[in-house]
Amino acid sequence: MKFAHMGDCHLGGWRQLELQKLNFQHFEYAIDKCIKEKIDFVLIAGDLFDSAYPPIDTIKEAFNEFRKLKESGIPVFLIAGSHDYSVSGKSFLDVLEKAGFAKNVFKSEEKNGSIILYPTIYKDVAIYGYPGKKSGLEVLELEKIKLQETPGLFNILMLHTSLRDAVGNLAIPAVNEEKLPKVNYTALAHLHIRYNKNNRVYCGPTFPNNATELEDIGGGSFYIVNIKTGKIERQEIRIKEVVILNIEIKDALNGTEKILEEIKKYDLKDKILILKLKGILENGKASDIDFSHIENFVKERGVYVLLKNTNKLQTQELEIKIELSSENIEDIEEEVIYKFQKENPHKFNYLISQLIHTLQIEKKEDEKSKIFEDRLLSELRKIIF
Repeated sequence: MKFAHMGDCHLGGWRQLELQKLNFQHFEYAIDKCIKEKIDFVLIAGDLFDSAYPPIDTIKEAFNEFRKLKESGIPVFLIAGSHDYSVSGKSFLDVLEKAGFAKNVFKSEEKNGSIILYPTIYKDVAIYGYPGKKSGLEVLELEKIKLQETPGLFNILMLHTSLRDAVGNLAIPAVNEEKLPKVNYTALAHLHIRYNKNNRVYCGPTFPNNATELEDIGGGSFYIVNIKTGKIERQEIRIKEVVILNIEIKDALNGTEKILEEIKKYDLKDKILILKLKGILENGKASDIDFSHIENFVKERGVYVLLKNTNKLQTQELEIKIELSSENIEDIEEEVIYKFQKENPHKFNYLISQLIHTLQIEKKEDEKSKIFEDRLLSELRKIIF
């Protein structure tokens, strides 16, 4: 018997349409591979979708892939992750289950200070699961879990969380793996890493979830596990090649030309191009670089998608010395703004306080980053225009 272990698919998670499409193509590749390899069942250890309420087009495409698995006689067992988890307990994972395309294996009961997990039995396998939650809130609960025993069966525990052994000294909530129940295989997701230790396995994302991951890992992965032989085999998914160009810019006025000359050196047809600019600008400013022209140029050369990173491109620092008369922290911001306006008169200075106040708006629980950014920009436009 063989099963597939995947997770962190984050379907619908990319803003760029090209990368949304590529993300789904990676997921589709994983499903087709499962069918081709005649997998007995599929595990999805959380974050199938990037939110509890994904776009309708993403849902339709995902349902089509689950239909392919069902028609091939391959059942799917899943849990919610920190992204597709909802405090209300309702998400589109429920719709998948009601449609008969998947089974959520999270079944629990609190008893005598413990959380008892009950199995979903499939043939000679007992599958247990506990969902991931926002901000790692599942960590303290996981150290309380116990499993209803299933003698003679191959036990699988699906978790969407961080293991302390996997994160090391990072100051994030993480569960001590030694406090988890002993099982034959622990199917993990949440950390987008390579980790396979004592049959505790992080599957990695089926596609990188952001530009940094695209740069670091390039593609996606999942696992195929043979229960009889104990073989745990990592499956790489890499449909498009990623090319990273690091370019140092000192003069923004000729920066566009320098970037274009560097791009001309490479064959970038149908590849993902990550353009990373760095340097301290001695002449001009970042806005002097014509990114619109660069984007048109790379499209003509057949680049699949362009991502640019200007975080390390800086202007020379203007040293501003302000002596503060107040020792009250609450008055410091107001005093700094007042002295800046006095020493740097401008007709738009009156907007500074309003803009700072608006930029303090916080992201809501379960709010997608794109929606939060649109809300923030909307508030800023009310002030500026």
